[in-house]
Amino acid sequence: MSFDKAKGSRHSFIIAAAAIATVISLGLGAHAALNKISSDAKQAVSNLGDAAGAAAAQPARLALVIGNSRYPDANAPLVQPINDARALTASLRRDGFDVDVVEDANKEDMRRAVDRLTAKVRPDSVVLLFYGGYGVQAGRQSYMIPVDATIWRESDVRRHGMSIESVLNALKDRGARASLVVLDASRRNPYERRFRTYSHGLSPIDAPQNALILSSATPGKVVDDSTGENSALVSELLKNMNAQGLGVEQVFTRTRLAVTRSSDGQQVPMLSSSLVEDIRLKATAEKAGS
Repeated sequence: MSFDKAKGSRHSFIIAAAAIATVISLGLGAHAALNKISSDAKQAVSNLGDAAGAAAAQPARLALVIGNSRYPDANAPLVQPINDARALTASLRRDGFDVDVVEDANKEDMRRAVDRLTAKVRPDSVVLLFYGGYGVQAGRQSYMIPVDATIWRESDVRRHGMSIESVLNALKDRGARASLVVLDASRRNPYERRFRTYSHGLSPIDAPQNALILSSATPGKVVDDSTGENSALVSELLKNMNAQGLGVEQVFTRTRLAVTRSSDGQQVPMLSSSLVEDIRLKATAEKAGS
């Protein structure tokens, strides 16, 4: 073999070796990159799994908020129920509640909203119902009145209204962990003088198992709306809901006392409880305390 041929063969060998080395290097780099991507993907899946597990560990927090303002039989629309519903909705959503809000609801709207709520309830659910508007008692039960109600006698209340007790029983039947009710409906209603006999305000509401009920006034009493943007009950409730580390029974009790003091005893909210555990409104607080 001549010197020139040997030199050419050696040069070709060096080029081939370099090419092979480059391919090997690229292959190793790609393998490392694939390993890193696989590791990152596994970590991402793990993080998603952890997040899903944490979400599953939290009890379902459900709320139905109803604000009824425009009643054809009333002399003027109620100002506060819509404001109260919107303010309470914002606060509950910040606290981790899945909120369904309905404004100026007719009977069908209210029925569908309650059906949507009960369909979501599972055994670990914490459920809150707020109703602001006109409430009427009939047959020893308290009724939420839709805006399209046609009421001329007490039997019309039972036909067109929705009883609080029926909603509480539906939540109980679904096995809710806790049922929380806030009723801002102890107003002098526009129908009462149509009845031969009538009772002011709402009737006593016995809390079924694992329930807590806060009403704007004691049974049989009516209160006038304040001049503020929100009702006295909801204003104090919002303040106490923002306090850290309080159980819901403490929140409701503080609200009751604050309204009583601010009205010089003219408005005394009713509180009825059958809770058997300390329920927290804020999801983070409950997680820390559970």
